[in-house]
This record gives sequence, C-alpha cells and structure tokens, in this order.
Amino acid sequence: MALTKTQKRNRIKNRVRGKISGSAALPRLSVYKSNKEIYAQLVDDFDGKTLASASSREKGVDSKGTKTEISAAVGKKIAEKAKAAGIENIVFDRNGFVYHGRVKALADGAREGGLKF
Repeated sequence: MALTKTQKRNRIKNRVRGKISGSAALPRLSVYKSNKEIYAQLVDDFDGKTLASASSREKGVDSKGTKTEISAAVGKKIAEKAKAAGIENIVFDRNGFVYHGRVKALADGAREGGLKF
C-alpha cells in the first residue's frame, strides 16, 4: 500500500534528523509550513529549548503579498531575533519539506538577515 504525503515527509524528516542536531553554539533552524502559515524556530537539541521563533502570524511580520514573500519576511525576522540572541551560525532543518518555494524563500531571507548556514 502506498504511503500518504505526510508519511513520506515524516520518513524523510526522521532520516535527516538522525544526521543533524542543534546546540547552543550552533542551533538548528527548524521550518514548518502549513497551507496558510509558515513557522521557524531556533532549537537547542541538547537542552531541549527553543532559543528564538518567528512565524507569519506575528505582528512584526509583514503579511501583505504572496506566501513566498511572507516566507522571506519570516526568514528576515528569525535572523533579526537570532542576532539579538547572539547567534550567527546555524544548521538548517527543512523538516522533510522539499527545498524550493516557501522553504527556500525563508532560507534566503535568513541569509539576507545575516545568518550563516
């Protein structure tokens, strides 16, 4: 029997998460997207803490334009919050999503904001 779209994404997610993890010095930028919104978190996996987060639902993020443009704004917002927390280098976790469209726009926005992958 064929796997559903969510089951395929979870298999990819588990495979990738076995290879990467975040620390306080090099946190993991985890991305989640739904049909309407996009979310980003900087995670320290050793302590199990979220160091910073941003989403398209926040008031500081410009919610005008296409979903791709909003994703880029979320990337810039998470980079701004990371800089305030003293974080410059990160590990990118696309969370099983294909690296194109909104996920790529968020990553490019974070790079424009000054984060190094």
